[in-house]
Amino acid sequence: MAESGAPPLPAAPPARSPLSRAEQFVWLTARVLEQHRFAYHFLGGGADPVEAALAAYRTADEGYGHALEPDLRGPVSQPLHAAHALRVLDSIGRCGGQRVERVCRYLTAVSTPDGALPAIRPSQRGYPAAPFVPIVDDPPSDLLATGPVVGLLHRNEVWHAWLFRATDFCWQAVESLETSHPYEIEAAVAFLDSVPDRPRAEAAAARLGRLVREQRLAVLDPDRPEAFPVAPGYAPGEHHFPYHFAPTPESLARAWFTEEEMARALDFLTAEQREDGGWPVNWRQWAPGTALECRPVVTIEALRTLRAYGRAIG
Repeated sequence: MAESGAPPLPAAPPARSPLSRAEQFVWLTARVLEQHRFAYHFLGGGADPVEAALAAYRTADEGYGHALEPDLRGPVSQPLHAAHALRVLDSIGRCGGQRVERVCRYLTAVSTPDGALPAIRPSQRGYPAAPFVPIVDDPPSDLLATGPVVGLLHRNEVWHAWLFRATDFCWQAVESLETSHPYEIEAAVAFLDSVPDRPRAEAAAARLGRLVREQRLAVLDPDRPEAFPVAPGYAPGEHHFPYHFAPTPESLARAWFTEEEMARALDFLTAEQREDGGWPVNWRQWAPGTALECRPVVTIEALRTLRAYGRAIG
């Protein structure tokens, strides 16, 4: 106890909220695009600065490049960059109009003969890319690349000729999935959450939910991650949790998990925030710069998921 007349002990500093800690991390480390995205989602910022920052990644063929998706470097456009751009536009309510018409022209030009998207086109060869992303001369159609794009366009009621065959491809791919891996399921859910045929989507989602539980693709007990196998080729600890499949309560995948399972997963997500204020990247890291660029993206999505489920972030 302090002696009489001695100055009072300093009060403990107030606990900083997850949002305030994340804000410092974003200002310290993030690209301009993620800085504007953070400001839009959490600080009352406008959509125009986000769209202006995104425009810097556009390419001459009306796609996107320049490492918008950080694991693909170089100036060439790729479908995965276009998918990233559409996610950003959707998140700020700008996924429509001429900007998206241009993207659809690009998607048409780079599609495979069956009307869907490859993950990586051979133009990436010669530029740095993650070693887990194969580059081949005749890449096949890919649900991971096509499903989220088709879902976002349907979600925003974009009608374009490209969507017809791409939607058919996604239905066939989703309804034929048997043994899968988590990212493929995530892409399927992104499609099913927005495709217009809701009864068919609900039936397909219910089947995928059974597959996820049977194959233990989601960690249902964060205290026992070893009970849930990591998919072959993934990084050690590259687990997927219920919130990866259902980032919002409105997702069809939310029905796959009990209230207790989702609550435990969200508790785990909250606790994953690091001392520097950012959330970690759990997939394989292959270059320091890409890891640094990915973490603000992951941080923004973690905060958006927690907020969507009513968790206090500050």
